Amino acid sequence: MRHRRRTVKLGRTSQHRDSMLANLVGSLILHERVRTTVARAKAARPVAEKLVTLGKKGSLHHRRQAIAALHENGLVHKLFAEIAPRFKNRAGGYTRILKLGPRIGDGAPTALLEWVERPAPEPEAPKEDKGKAKAAKEDKSKAAKK
Repeated sequence: MRHRRRTVKLGRTSQHRDSMLANLVGSLILHERVRTTVARAKAARPVAEKLVTLGKKGSLHHRRQAIAALHENGLVHKLFAEIAPRFKNRAGGYTRILKLGPRIGDGAPTALLEWVERPAPEPEAPKEDKGKAKAAKEDKSKAAKK
């Protein structure tokens, strides 16, 4: 029986839908977060979570399955080397969907699809005073003229 086995079609053929979801998950792997519609985010979430599960298993067979799904070796390498090890102690629920609001053009509800465990952002270097930078620049130009 096919109870509760319905696929969200997203107004596309099956090949187009699979390709779009693979590209969306590839962007999620590459950029760590993706802004998209709520329906696409809900459709991409199971694909992303299954790929992380493959990455956690880590064998050559699972790597080949991930390449077949994503169609790009660089993304699979990042998935297996960086993203999957973050979730080694987590049993599931690797992504989160944050609802943002309506899109400007057509009013479609948008969402942010991101990994639950993201690396902390690197602290920025303290900015120099413009006066100090300008004085240093003038000193360099005077030294060059001599």
